[in-house]
Amino acid sequence: MAEAAGFQGRERPRGRWRRRAATLLAGLPLLATLVQLPAPVAAHAAEGSRTVDVAIDSLTPTVPAKDGTVTVSGTLTNEGSAPVTDAHVGLRVGASFDTRSTLDAAARRTGFSPDADGPEIKGHTQKIDRLNPGVSRPFSLRVPVKDLDLGGDGVYQLGVSLSGQTRDAQYERVLGIQRTFLPWQTSDTQKKTQLTFLWPLISTTHLTAETDANAVQTPVFRDDDLAAEIAPGGRLQQLLSLGKDLPVTFVVDPDLLASVDAMTRNYNVETADGVRPGKNQAVARQWLLELEGAVKTHEVVALPFADPDLAALAHHGKDVPGALGHLRPATELARTAVDTILGVTPRTDFTWPVNGAIDASIIDVATSAGAHNVITRSDSLVETGGLTYTPTAARPIGGGNTAIVADARLSTAFSGDLTVADKATRAVQGFLAQSLLITNQEPGRQRSIVVAPQRLPTASQAQAMATALKALSPGRWTQPLNLSGAAKAQPDPNATRQVPPRSAYPRSLRAQELPVDAFRQMQDTQAALDDFQVILSRPERVATPFGNAVMREMSTEWRGDTAGATAFRGSVRSYLDDLTKRVHLIQKSNATLSGRSATIPVTVQNDLVQGVKGLTLELTTSQTNRLDAGEPQEVKVSGGHSQSFKFDTTANANGPAQVTAQLYTADGKPYGDPMVFVVNVTEITSAIMLVIAGGVLLLVLAGVRIYLQRKRAAARQEEEGTEGGTGGDDGTDGDEPEQPGDPAPDTGSESTDTSGSGEKVDR
Repeated sequence: MAEAAGFQGRERPRGRWRRRAATLLAGLPLLATLVQLPAPVAAHAAEGSRTVDVAIDSLTPTVPAKDGTVTVSGTLTNEGSAPVTDAHVGLRVGASFDTRSTLDAAARRTGFSPDADGPEIKGHTQKIDRLNPGVSRPFSLRVPVKDLDLGGDGVYQLGVSLSGQTRDAQYERVLGIQRTFLPWQTSDTQKKTQLTFLWPLISTTHLTAETDANAVQTPVFRDDDLAAEIAPGGRLQQLLSLGKDLPVTFVVDPDLLASVDAMTRNYNVETADGVRPGKNQAVARQWLLELEGAVKTHEVVALPFADPDLAALAHHGKDVPGALGHLRPATELARTAVDTILGVTPRTDFTWPVNGAIDASIIDVATSAGAHNVITRSDSLVETGGLTYTPTAARPIGGGNTAIVADARLSTAFSGDLTVADKATRAVQGFLAQSLLITNQEPGRQRSIVVAPQRLPTASQAQAMATALKALSPGRWTQPLNLSGAAKAQPDPNATRQVPPRSAYPRSLRAQELPVDAFRQMQDTQAALDDFQVILSRPERVATPFGNAVMREMSTEWRGDTAGATAFRGSVRSYLDDLTKRVHLIQKSNATLSGRSATIPVTVQNDLVQGVKGLTLELTTSQTNRLDAGEPQEVKVSGGHSQSFKFDTTANANGPAQVTAQLYTADGKPYGDPMVFVVNVTEITSAIMLVIAGGVLLLVLAGVRIYLQRKRAAARQEEEGTEGGTGGDDGTDGDEPEQPGDPAPDTGSESTDTSGSGEKVDR
C-alpha cells in the first residue's frame, strides 16, 4: 500500500508505516468509487489491471449497423497468484479517433485508464465465478448497438474489462482489460477509397535440377511439402479457396505453377534413402483446376520466374558479370509459363522487392528487364512533405518508372501468429479501422490505396485477410480496384517521389541477402552448363531443368534460410558435374611401339542417355622428338555406348614418351579430365635385322638364277634360228611379257566415300 499512497522508494519508520497503512486500507473502497486516484495510484492500478488476461476471440459483426447487436466473445485467464472473486466482465466504449497515429498509440497501450477506456456499459455485464490462478473461463456479451451510445461516424475504441476482488485487496477494481476497434459508418462516404489488395500465390523452391533418364524426364522434388500446401486445409489451398471469391489481384510466382503442373504427372521425391514415387497427382490437378477458374475473373500479375531477390541482385549480384542477365529470361519465362498452364496472359510489368524496401540501385535492377512498375511501401518511400492524409499509391519516380507505394500499416496488419483467435480478431478490426480513418482524412478527395501483405501468408493470416475484405464488401467507405487500375491512378502532386539512397536500406533486410560468393557460384554453374550443353545432341533435356534451377538459386524465398540456399546451390552443381563426368576417356595401360609407326586406340565412354557431338580428341606429348601422336579426331558417340578412336603415330627415337589424351569442345575448352599414359618406343632388334637381311639375300639369289636361265634360253633360241635360216617376231623385239607375278594396275577409285564429306565409309 505504500506504493499506492505514493511512497514507493522512500524509507519510513515502521510504526508510522503501519498507521498509514491501516488508515489507507480502511478508506480504499470509498476512494476507489468516489475519487480518481493520483498519478502514482493510477500506475498501481495499471499493474493490477493486468492480473487477468482478457482475450477477445470474436466480434460480430465486424462493422455494426444502426439497429443491430454487437456480440463479443472471448476467454478470461487468471495470471495472478491469488483467486479472483465477485467478478464480472463488461464492455467499455472510448472516444473516437481523429488520426491514424492516435489509433496506433491506443493499440500499444496495455494498462487500464478510466479516462481513455470510458465507463462500463450498464446492464450488459456477465458475472464470473471464482477464477483461480491459471484457470480460464469463456465469456460472451451481447449488446444492442443503441446501448453503445456511439456518436458520429468514425472509429471507436471498444474495451472488454474484468472487474473483481483479490485476497490482498478486497474491493472491486479492474483486473484485466483488452481493447479493439469498432468502425462506425452509418452511410456511404462522399468519396470512397479505391482499395487494391494483392493476393500472393508464392511458395519456396521445391523442384530440383535432377530428372530421370527416361523420355519424359520425370522430375524430382526436394520434398513433399508442396503437396501439403495445396492439399485441402493447406496454406496454398486456403489462399486460393478464399481469394477466388474476393476482389483481389493475384500475384503469382510462375515457378509455383510449373512445380504444381509437374506434380500432375509422374514425379519422384527425395528421401534420406534415395527417391520414391510421388502420389499427389490428384491433389495437384484439383488445385490447378480451381486456379484456372479463379483467374478468369481476376487480374494476374506474374513475378519473374522463381521470384528473384531484386535487392540482393542490386547490392551483390551486379558485382558478378552475367548475374543480372538472368532477370530478362526469368521475366519472359514467367509470361510463357502462366499462359501455358493457366491459359491467361499475365501482367509482367510489375516487380516487388522484398517488403517493398527500395533504394536507387534496386529500382535500376527491378526495371532493367522491362518492368516499369515497382511495388514499394510507405515505410520505405516515406512522406516528407508534411501531408495530413495518406496519398494515392501510384507516383512517377523518373525514367518512365512508377512506384506503387503500398500502405505500410495496412500491409503489415496481418503479420504474426494469427492462429490465436484474439490476435486475429484484433488484426481484422485494426485493418478496418485504419481503412476508415484513411477515407475520413479527406472525405472529399478520392484516393487509391494498395495493400501488399507478406509474400507467404499462413492459412490463419489468409483467413483474417479474407474476413476483413468481406467486411468491406458493402462498400460503405471503400471500393475494390485491381493493380492495373491502381498503377493508372492520378498521382498526388504533393506525394514523395524521391527514391531513398542505398544507405537507407534496412540493415535487417540487408543481413538476409545472398552474398557475392553465392552469385559467383551461380555463374560458375551457368558457365559449366553452357560448356556441357553444346556437346549434346538434345541440349534442351539439360538446359531447361538446370537453367530453371539457376533461377531458383536467386529466389527471394531463400531469405532466412542461408543453409538451405547453400545446400541447394551445391546440389545443383554436384548433379551437373556428375552428368558432365559421364562423358569421359577410358584409362589406357602403357603401350610399347616396336618400329617406326603404329596405331594407338583411345576409347571415349558416353554414359548419358543421349548422344554427344562437337568434341575433339587430341593426343599430345612433351617428347615430340621421340613421338608424333597423330592428328586430332572428331568425336561423336551415341548415348550409352563407347567408341575407340585410332591415332596413327610415328616414332622418331627410342625411349618412353608420356602421352596425354584430352577432349576439347568446339571453342577449344578442355572437357573433362585428361588421361595420361606412356608409350615406350623400342630400338629395331638384331634378330629382326638378320631376318630382313636373309630375305633380301634370297631375293637377290632368286633374281640371279632367273637372269641366268633366261640368258641360256636366249642363246639356245639364237642357235636354233641360225640353223633354221629365218628370224621370227616371237619375243625377240626386246619387250618382256607381263609376268604373272607383276602387280595389276590400280583401276579403282581413290576413295570409297560416296557422301562427299571426305570421310571414309566403313564397310
